[in-house]
This record gives sequence, structure tokens and C-alpha cells, in this order.
Amino acid sequence: MPNLAPGEPGFGRAQVCVCRQQTQEEQRVGRLARMSQLGLLREKTFERYRTDIGLPPHKQLNLKLAFDRAKRFAENPKGWLLLRGGYGCGKTHLAAAIANHRIDQGQASLFINTPDLLDHLRGAYSPSSDTSYDELFEKVRSAPLLILDDLGTQNNTEWAQEKLYQIFNHRHAAQLPTVITTNNEIESFEHRLRSRLEDQTFVQVIMILAPDYRRGGVDQDESDLSTLQLHNDKTFSTFNLRENELPQAQSKNLRRAYEKAVTFAEVPDGWLVYQSLNYANGKTHLAAAIANHVASNGTAALFVLVPDLLDHLRATFNPNSNTSLDKIFTEVRTAPLLVLDDLGTESATAWAREKLYQLFNYRYNAQLPTVITTTTPVDEIDPRLASRLFDGNRSSFFIVEAPSFRGAGRKRNSNGRRHRH
Repeated sequence: MPNLAPGEPGFGRAQVCVCRQQTQEEQRVGRLARMSQLGLLREKTFERYRTDIGLPPHKQLNLKLAFDRAKRFAENPKGWLLLRGGYGCGKTHLAAAIANHRIDQGQASLFINTPDLLDHLRGAYSPSSDTSYDELFEKVRSAPLLILDDLGTQNNTEWAQEKLYQIFNHRHAAQLPTVITTNNEIESFEHRLRSRLEDQTFVQVIMILAPDYRRGGVDQDESDLSTLQLHNDKTFSTFNLRENELPQAQSKNLRRAYEKAVTFAEVPDGWLVYQSLNYANGKTHLAAAIANHVASNGTAALFVLVPDLLDHLRATFNPNSNTSLDKIFTEVRTAPLLVLDDLGTESATAWAREKLYQLFNYRYNAQLPTVITTTTPVDEIDPRLASRLFDGNRSSFFIVEAPSFRGAGRKRNSNGRRHRH
């Protein structure tokens, strides 16, 4: 007992000996770790997470972004965090690192593999179970921090879907912090789960692009879709503002379009849409300049003409195709920066409209930077696409008022060089 004078706080009260305090703290952390069901994942920490595994620059940046956002969540868990990516890309490590960080801070967290969770719930019905079903179910759905690993790998019976929905619905309504990892597309989940995962005001979605760590992190996924190399002359320095050619209002409008492109290229965030009823007035040049600038800073930029993209997707139906529809579609959907040129010039079949909607919807929900050019009048754009393009919270829609360049679409810039828009 410390030597305290009468009247001092703690006088006359027994206190734990200093030599016992560390032991008690270790026991408390041990209880939290056992409750979390981390097992061997207790060693998965942020300190042991590798972001330097010989990836291309854009994938290293993506992995670093995923790491930083997961660490921020661990420091202050609010809302939901959805970690998506292929097998072995590091999702489970990050999720376990969040749990371990909270435990080390003395905060409870429950980490559990989704199929194991459902097995535990089924087992709780047994008369010999140490824990009742109601007790276990309440523990899961009301955990201060719940981490569900490998959502989508469970056997999707009606009972399993119902239990997962009850957990998701309760935690969503109560705004309880939750981390979810999955290999699946959000669109593949049962619609009630999907509606919770697509709540952009509450759910952060992180798409991890790294390859399988267990195969050494070797990256062999290089794009042959992008035609950015055909536009390597389209930079901000070669863009012609046409200041001595256009009326003042159009000249100011074109300069604003240029400034928006420069700002977006510096920090790609959200969507940037250039619309005009005129062809060859600078939209494509600005879109390509953004992509070239981003690529020069080490981030992959996929530049593709919309009709060409749909042709690539159709070509995969050929029995002699060397690639699959899923592979190409996933590459486009998850590109760190996607530039879609000439939206609206494609053949508007029901299949084409559906593919474009799936693409738009995915990138919108995943909050992936996207640049789009179009000459389609606003009221003729597919309503499902328009709902994404005109969302002022996510997308900047800019109408380029400049007319087409005179001649055959070629014009000398202020340096006397000739270039095509």
C-alpha cells in the first residue's frame, strides 16, 4: 500500500502492487485476444505488413493507400470498412491487424471467419453446447468491433443468408464499427446484404490490387486494353487554349475546362465528365493529358474508347479467345484511373447498356477515379448512367462550349507545333 497522508486520494484503500500490474494487464489483453478468436493471426500486425514487394508503382501506391486507411480505421473505428481483392492480396492481414491494434489498446474486437461463424451458430443449437444460440448471436451482432473475414465463401443456404442479414441489419442500424473482407464483387451478394454494403455514407470500400503474397507477390497483369500510348502527345503543355480565336465566353469556358483537368490530374478523386455537342474541341486531349500526367507519377491509367471496350468484351465470346470476359471486365472496373472516351458512340444494345451500367455502378460504389468524355445530349444519356454522372457529390460534370477546331481537326498551338484534338 502506498504511503499516503490522510485526506489524499486513495488513502486507506488497497491498491494493486506495481509488480502485479503488468501481469494483470497481460492477462486482460490475453482475455481480449482469446475472445477475438484470432488464434495464429495474433501475429498479423501493421508492423509486419509489407507494402514493398516488387509491385509496379501504381500497385505499390494502392497497397500503401489500403494500409493507411486500415490503420486510420484501427485508430478510430467508425462506420464500416470493406476490404476487397483477390486471394492472398493481404486483406485478412489488414483486418487482423486492425483487431490486434484494438486489443493492444485494451479494446474488445471480435474477429471471425464467416463460414466458421455460421458453423458456430449451427453448433449452438446442440444441447451439449457450452453457449446458447441466443447468447452467441447477441455477442456477434453487438460486438464493439466485428471483423468478418472471407464473406462470400460460406454455403449460401436460406438460413445462412437470413442470419447474415440479421447481423448486418442490426449493426448498420446501430452504426456499430465493422470490417469485412471478401474476394467477391459487391453485386454478387444477396440484395439485402448488398444494400447495406452499398451505403456510401457509412461504408468505405478499399479495392486491393496486389497479387497473391503466397506466390511471392509476382505481378504479371499488364493491360493491353489501354490506347494511351497513341495519345502520348496530348499533354497539358500541348493543349491549345485558343485564346486569340474564340469569343471571350467560349475562351473562358475552355480555360476552366483546362484548369479542372489540371486540378483533377494532381489529385484524382471522384469523377470528371466532359460533355459537348461538338467533336474535336479538346475533350479527348484534356482526358488524355490527365491520364498521361497520372501515369507519369507512377499510377496506372487505363484509357479506352467506349466502342473499343465493348468490342474487347464481345471478342471474349469467341471460342478461340485467349482471355475471359471476367478478366477484362475486372481490369477495367478496378483500374486505378479509368478514362472512357466518347461515351454514347457505342452500339446501344441491351447487352452494351447493361455492361456499361455494371462498370459505372462498380466504380461509383468503389469511389474509383474516372474521367469520361461524351457528345451525347444530357437528356439522351441512359438514366442509370446519368444517375452516376450527375451526382454532384461524386462527379464534376462540365460542358465544353468551344466549337470544333477548324480544318481537319488539327491546329497549331502557341509554340507552332501541330497536334490533333
